Amino acid sequence: MEYTVKLAVGLKNNPDAIPLRETVFQKEQGFTTEFDAIDENALHLVLYCDGIPAATGRLYQDETGCHIGRVAVAKSYRGQHLGALVLEILEDAARHRHCDTISLSAQVQAQSFYEKQGYHSLNDLHMDEFCPHVTMVKTV
Repeated sequence: MEYTVKLAVGLKNNPDAIPLRETVFQKEQGFTTEFDAIDENALHLVLYCDGIPAATGRLYQDETGCHIGRVAVAKSYRGQHLGALVLEILEDAARHRHCDTISLSAQVQAQSFYEKQGYHSLNDLHMDEFCPHVTMVKTV
């Protein structure tokens, strides 16, 4: 399988991320507030497998540092380590932005995935809509 990556600032400049996020977060998981003001200035990644959008994620920086979010893998591509690849690419982009620590808000059900990628939990359980999340951090 051949992988290609597109990175662009602003969701409108990487629109293939939109249907991936809609499918995973809204249709499959039931979130209603998937898109936000951060999308306008975030770095958006779309990972293509043989030309088909298969995974996405975003990186943004604010006064508290660099943050990764909205990591999603299309159902037919799960189990192929694409989520880990998305994280690796976004972490590299964070290093280029001079961030030494990255944070993210992980769904509790995905916490072990992020732990395998080197993140550790701050044990600050919080809700995003109906879904429990925890803040996780990694030094890069």
